[in-house]
Amino acid sequence: MPIGPTVRRMFGRHEHLVAALYRSVFIDIDAYCRQIGAWVPQARRILEVGCGEGAVTERLVQLYPDAEIMAIDVTPNAGRLFRGCRERVSFEEKTVQAVALEQPGQFDLVILSDVIHHVPTAIRRELLAAVRRTVAPDGALVFKDWERTPTPIHWLCHAGDRWLTGDHVHYLSKPDADAMLAEAFGRRPIVAEARVRPWRNNFAMLARA
Repeated sequence: MPIGPTVRRMFGRHEHLVAALYRSVFIDIDAYCRQIGAWVPQARRILEVGCGEGAVTERLVQLYPDAEIMAIDVTPNAGRLFRGCRERVSFEEKTVQAVALEQPGQFDLVILSDVIHHVPTAIRRELLAAVRRTVAPDGALVFKDWERTPTPIHWLCHAGDRWLTGDHVHYLSKPDADAMLAEAFGRRPIVAEARVRPWRNNFAMLARA
């Protein structure tokens, strides 16, 4: 059993703040979302795969005030800590494979943030293929993950992911990520790349079919 949810609930009404402070050790989510907005300034329908408890979703609602956002996760806690207007947001406990069957090619922006290293290596290609099927013909995928490096911050990140979530995490190298996206989206799908502060381990890519 992961210990993260139990520890965080001990903070009661301060849990949202504590979770944000912990997350900020590893990534500046506001800077990441500003990068998303710079890459894709307009979107009508957005799919966030692996939304967790809604940290990125909060920013997407502000960033795209006219968009409909579907945020999914395989855990029952999808959007649990979300703060904001829910009129245009739906949180669902669902796989991206199910969305690909139900709504193929219906999203002009799909976001996959810090998900793939939690996914067993045997099914990563299946997941990315399903992600590809959800993207509209003129749509885009923003893919973000954490690159493994022989550094103390990586060891700290790995410890947090392993023991707080309980997952057996396996991080990609940047070339690994490039190859997986090329396999799912076609030859040379990556049209832009960025590193997200405060650590260069955070890499983001914009891919188009």
